[in-house]
Amino acid sequence: MTGDGRRAHPLLWVPSLYFAMGTPMIAVSVVAAIMYKNLGLGNGEIAAYTGAMYLPWVLKPLWAPLVELFRTKKFFVLAMEAAMVATFACLAFALRLPIYLPLTIALFWITGFASATQDIAGDGVYLISSTPKEQALYIGVQGAAWNLGRVLVSGSLVSLTKFLFDWAADGKPAPASGPHPAWFTAWMIVMLLIAAILGAAALWHYYLLPPGAKAPDAATNVSEALRTTGDAWASFFGKPRIWMMITAVFFYRFAEGFIEKIGPLFLMDKRIDGGLGLDNMVLGHINAAGTIVFVGGTLLGGLLAAKFTLRRVFVVLAFALNVPHITYFYLSHAMPTSLTWIACVVLVEKFGYGLGTVGMMLYMMQQMSPGRYRTAHYAFATGIMALAMMLTGMVSGRIQVWLHYPMFFAFVLAASIPPIVIAWFAPFRPESETAES
Repeated sequence: MTGDGRRAHPLLWVPSLYFAMGTPMIAVSVVAAIMYKNLGLGNGEIAAYTGAMYLPWVLKPLWAPLVELFRTKKFFVLAMEAAMVATFACLAFALRLPIYLPLTIALFWITGFASATQDIAGDGVYLISSTPKEQALYIGVQGAAWNLGRVLVSGSLVSLTKFLFDWAADGKPAPASGPHPAWFTAWMIVMLLIAAILGAAALWHYYLLPPGAKAPDAATNVSEALRTTGDAWASFFGKPRIWMMITAVFFYRFAEGFIEKIGPLFLMDKRIDGGLGLDNMVLGHINAAGTIVFVGGTLLGGLLAAKFTLRRVFVVLAFALNVPHITYFYLSHAMPTSLTWIACVVLVEKFGYGLGTVGMMLYMMQQMSPGRYRTAHYAFATGIMALAMMLTGMVSGRIQVWLHYPMFFAFVLAASIPPIVIAWFAPFRPESETAES
């Protein structure tokens, strides 16, 4: 609300809200792995630690009803943003301590639960405070703002760490063992910058974010919330062919879950260790360009689904997501030295990722979510997808260490076949029901 009590225009809060939602999630799920690589951890450890950090997004449907019970959704957005300011500030100072590893892992976990709760409340504000026409009008703004957070954190700030490292190192030789101390300084500054960004977002939202009051049919006490949650779960698993739908959602991004953690580590690893030896500056630039290409893929995927219907293009979109995994197989064998060529090959995979992801999101919205508990059922579906990403991410490092990069990416290609086959057999609701929902 503005100072005179009028509702602020959606363009004053929708972009900032979803930017603030994307920033911490990418910091936890993607950037943490890059930081730990700079700090000398092995791929197995990195994948196990950061893969498990998907758990808050897997479990968030369990406490989502409680957000309806207390205060307003704006209160939860502000509280979680304030909490994340504190956790990122603590992350920065934890990097100065000898026991930084368990401390930073714990703080990333706390950040993950705060970010997942912010997602629940933020989506609630958007759904309750905007009309259906506004929701359709600003859905593109919402996605662009979320991805802007991705560009900032995994692109610009990762590139900045290379500049900060060079500044902090200032010609100082690397130690005989362990990471260079300058990396701790670089990442400390970046964590403080993320805390400052979220602090600015909280201040902006304090003045301009709508309250997001309870929905008219929201539960009024904990026992009622639990009954509603139980009813939502029962109706979800009571849907026709739901287990085949769950299988399709779980496996759709199965191979992608292995690449998400290991892909950036492969690009960063030294050539003597089988990687391409890119520094943080180049990796950040590729990530930033990759996000832009990813958005282009999602736009094309949306156009294809709108023109031909999801049923007709679902397998095509599954191909688009999985076939480009051959790019990493090629890079691990060809080991090119041209940075331009490496970037172009990686961007092909990012474009396919964006194009294919549309199929999964629309499948969850149109096939699994419709009904009385549409929002809850969509949250359940996204939790299943996050579970697949968590499990594959956690084991990806161990598999890569065992197989080494060329055979690991061959394994990923093999893992790309089941999602396409399952997508072919994925059930769809009758078109008459889809049109009505």
